[in-house]
Amino acid sequence: MPDNEKPEIQFRSDVTVELVRSSADDSDVLFAARVSTQGEKTLEGALDSDVDSSRSKGLINYLMRDRHGSPFEHNSMTFYVQAPIFVFREFMRHRIASYNEESGRYRELGPVFYVPGADRNLVQVGKAGAYDFLPGSPEQSELAVSEAKAVATEAYASYQRMLDAGIAREVARIVLPLSLYSSMYVTMNARSLMNFLSLRTKREGTHFPSFPQREIEMVAEKMEAHWAGLMPLTYEAFNANGRVAP
Repeated sequence: MPDNEKPEIQFRSDVTVELVRSSADDSDVLFAARVSTQGEKTLEGALDSDVDSSRSKGLINYLMRDRHGSPFEHNSMTFYVQAPIFVFREFMRHRIASYNEESGRYRELGPVFYVPGADRNLVQVGKAGAYDFLPGSPEQSELAVSEAKAVATEAYASYQRMLDAGIAREVARIVLPLSLYSSMYVTMNARSLMNFLSLRTKREGTHFPSFPQREIEMVAEKMEAHWAGLMPLTYEAFNANGRVAP
């Protein structure tokens, strides 16, 4: 693309979550828990990621059920996330992770904006703490998308005009809406992730029902899928015990 050619505006209705690196295994929970009674005898096991599931499933379930949480902290997962800024503002309410986000002070932000997908429920009913969201009419869906696109398009044009006039990026960005996509790395352990999932996913049969905004739930679902493959015994115990973080 030539230097003087402006990037084409894009609209998305999805999110991106990639597992960048991890050191997370069910065995991490086991050696951390067993040091309480075995001390230095656990050192050999700490170097071995092989898990005897018949012996270990019960221990992990006990730790989860009785909320002995610290053994679930001896692991790490780093995710790369692309999502609209309003999702990140909710995400960073969770002070249980490390974050590094793309900066609008140091780079020109690309014209990628969120619009509701066709399957996004639009109508809120009920009272605080017990909302239900229902599908909107075709007219409501068309209005939500068209208004979001119109605002984003004009806002980005305003942003470009300010940059072209020599205004600093950190000032020009003030006109951009929360629907703009950003990107970040987030690193957390399994205990922190379980806390996040318990609040940002809606599942039948949970001990403490949650009512997350759909867009952050989309991020949580993708993170959960990655984690389930890394620590299957821990994941099973989390679900079996009402999806409560230990």
